[in-house]
Amino acid sequence: MAMNDPQIWTLIGVFGAVMIGVVTVMTTQFSRVIRAEIGRLDGTLSGKIDGLDGKLSGKIEALEWRVSGKIEALDHRLSGQIEALDHRLSGQIESLEWRLNGRIDTLDKEVADIATRFFGST
Repeated sequence: MAMNDPQIWTLIGVFGAVMIGVVTVMTTQFSRVIRAEIGRLDGTLSGKIDGLDGKLSGKIEALEWRVSGKIEALDHRLSGQIEALDHRLSGQIESLEWRLNGRIDTLDKEVADIATRFFGST
C-alpha cells in the first residue's frame, strides 16, 4: 500500500489532533481530581478546626468559671479578714485613746499642781 503526501499529512494531523485531545481530556480530569481532593481536605480541616475551636472554647469557659470562683472566694476571705483586722485595730485604737486621755488628764492635774506650788493659788 503506497501512500502519497496528502494522506501522510492527513494521518499526521489526525494523530496530532487525537494526541492534543487526549492531553486535554487528561488535564481536565486531573484538574477535577485535584479540585475534589482540595475540597475534601478543606472540609476535613474545617471540621477538625471547628472541633478544636469548640474544645478550646469549652476549656476556656471552664477555666474562666474556675478562676472567677477562686477570685470571689479569695475576695470574701480577704474581706472577712480585713473586717476582723479593722475591728481589732479599732478596739486597740480606742483602748490607746482612753489610756492617753487618762494620762493627759493626770499630766494636766500634775502640771496644775506644780503651777500652784510654784506660783501660788490664783
